[in-house]
Amino acid sequence: MKRLISSYKKLRATNVLSNFFNLSSIQLSNLLLLFITLRIITASVGLEGFGIVMAAYQFATLAGTVINYGTGQSGVRDTAYHVNDLPKLSAVFCNTLWIRGIIFVLFLIGLFVLYWFHISSYGFILLSTPIVLAEVFNPLCFFIGIEKIKIYNIYNLVVNIIAVAAMFILIKKPDDAPWVNFILGIGNVITYTFLLVYLIRRFKLFYIRPSNANLLLITRTNFYLTVNNISAHLQQSVIIFALTWGGSELLGAYSLCYRVISQCRNLINTVANAFYPKAVQLYKESLDRWIIYRRKTKYLLAGVFFAGAITIFVLADFIVYILSGEHNTNSIRLLRVMAFVPVISAFNVINILDLLLKNNTVYLFRISTILLFIASALAFLLSDSNNYLYIGGFTIFVESVALLFSEYLIKKPVNHG
Repeated sequence: MKRLISSYKKLRATNVLSNFFNLSSIQLSNLLLLFITLRIITASVGLEGFGIVMAAYQFATLAGTVINYGTGQSGVRDTAYHVNDLPKLSAVFCNTLWIRGIIFVLFLIGLFVLYWFHISSYGFILLSTPIVLAEVFNPLCFFIGIEKIKIYNIYNLVVNIIAVAAMFILIKKPDDAPWVNFILGIGNVITYTFLLVYLIRRFKLFYIRPSNANLLLITRTNFYLTVNNISAHLQQSVIIFALTWGGSELLGAYSLCYRVISQCRNLINTVANAFYPKAVQLYKESLDRWIIYRRKTKYLLAGVFFAGAITIFVLADFIVYILSGEHNTNSIRLLRVMAFVPVISAFNVINILDLLLKNNTVYLFRISTILLFIASALAFLLSDSNNYLYIGGFTIFVESVALLFSEYLIKKPVNHG
């Protein structure tokens, strides 16, 4: 019996490591894509044009966050629970795609209405629509839930290479800037569609039309989680919209640094996703074991990303030059101020995982709403600022407040039912 338990633990540890390496390789390929595409874009459209491209990209990813409707997290949990139950797994699959599809139709209606407001960057936003559509088909939560994401990783790497090649061939001058997000999005749409077909065939999933009751249940249960995701997205990116609105000359410089820091945060989220299935099992087995595991993981992550922050701080000039082809003083200063944001994020992401496991989505909703108001008010106060300390400090301040709130919530005695 002891040998059986030992073998089971080794198998689970192997799955976690496999998840980590596969998800990390996704982020490494994304990081490679980041370096190459940023260099191509900034060389073709300049740092100012890149700022507008990033503003449209953030709008599209914000819309994608709404369309995902929290299924990126709840889908992992539900898939992990029902991985050996084909009818229930098929139901999770269909419910997820249906809710995303319905919200995407609403997005298209909103996009049509937005045309009549004569926004100067509307062309950029319109051509970013494939990024939003890709989120409808994004099957990552299913692959994480079943702990078989190698095929997702391979497809992701291939599409990244194709996207880089397309950028190199097609993006030649400032007028080509609106097509940057289109290229990135359309590749993901095609890739995710193939991956969905793979899932259906590989696991013999079948179509189950969601009932109105099921859709309403998802709408209700994932509402708080969605607001939390929107808030988490806007807490850092709202400053891009504010700088665009205020016409700040730091828009391009901040957008460049934001892409670097956001990739670090994506890597942190990757680690959290890799441990998510194991965290679910640990929490089901023993709350005390999960608390010990949570504490160790949190400090290990923070230590790793602190070393990374020091590296970014020291090599800021080199990083900016590699990405933009110039020694831009504003970008260098901003990157050094923002370098330590991932350290705070490393603490925070494990706290959020803890709250998700305990199903404390109402508390996440409340705190996310407060944070969203704080971040939005501060961002627009700084919208016409050209002070790199204020703009860079915004990211640290918001992430620190988020950490304080999440620490309070996980230590607050609550009913975890």
